[in-house]
Amino acid sequence: MKLAALFSGGKDSTYAMYKAQQYGHKISVLISVVSQNPESYMFHTPNIHLTELQAQAIEIPLLTWISKGEKERELQDLKAAMYTAKEQYGIEGVVTGAVESIYQASRVQRICHELDLWCFNPLWLKDQKKLLQELLENKFEVIIGGVFAPPLDGEWLGRKLDTEAVKELIRLEEEFHINPAGEGGEIETFVTDAPFFRKKIEIKKATKNFKGKSGTYDIEGAGLVEK
Repeated sequence: MKLAALFSGGKDSTYAMYKAQQYGHKISVLISVVSQNPESYMFHTPNIHLTELQAQAIEIPLLTWISKGEKERELQDLKAAMYTAKEQYGIEGVVTGAVESIYQASRVQRICHELDLWCFNPLWLKDQKKLLQELLENKFEVIIGGVFAPPLDGEWLGRKLDTEAVKELIRLEEEFHINPAGEGGEIETFVTDAPFFRKKIEIKKATKNFKGKSGTYDIEGAGLVEK
């Protein structure tokens, strides 16, 4: 089936795309909604400008849609983007990286119903620890692009999500009850390489901005390199 991937550049949307391909679906286009509101209820914002570079690495067209990020109204922006993808690329459905967020999943499902599109959520209710382990096993290269809950601090910004980082996140879950995969909004991620990337992303310049109890890893320069 021809699908569009709702794509933020983070681990969940990227891994969901990978799973859809494993099921035999064709990803015809990536859809990235760029929210002007960093507190958006629906859309990931850290380093969202780099989805264009990721699309080049994957070699799949990208449809970018700008949204003011106003609650509920931003859903109309998503609907417009999905309608455009259907008209331009002939998609029959969309794949999302939704894992536990009923707010996000239910609204995407509603839009799909209105547009007569199939909504595929391959990660829905997946065990978070297993999800992290599968990312490692499948050689996804992921960095932490934002932290938004104590005790996660500025040292996590830009850190590679490797075996040691996953172990530490699981320990913090046990001690502080955070979600190790960030489903509670504790972390945001950025994928620099995955099995289906034709090239990988090299970060050349980035700034850690941490204040109070949260911060972001703002990538200011990046390029593509051969794998």
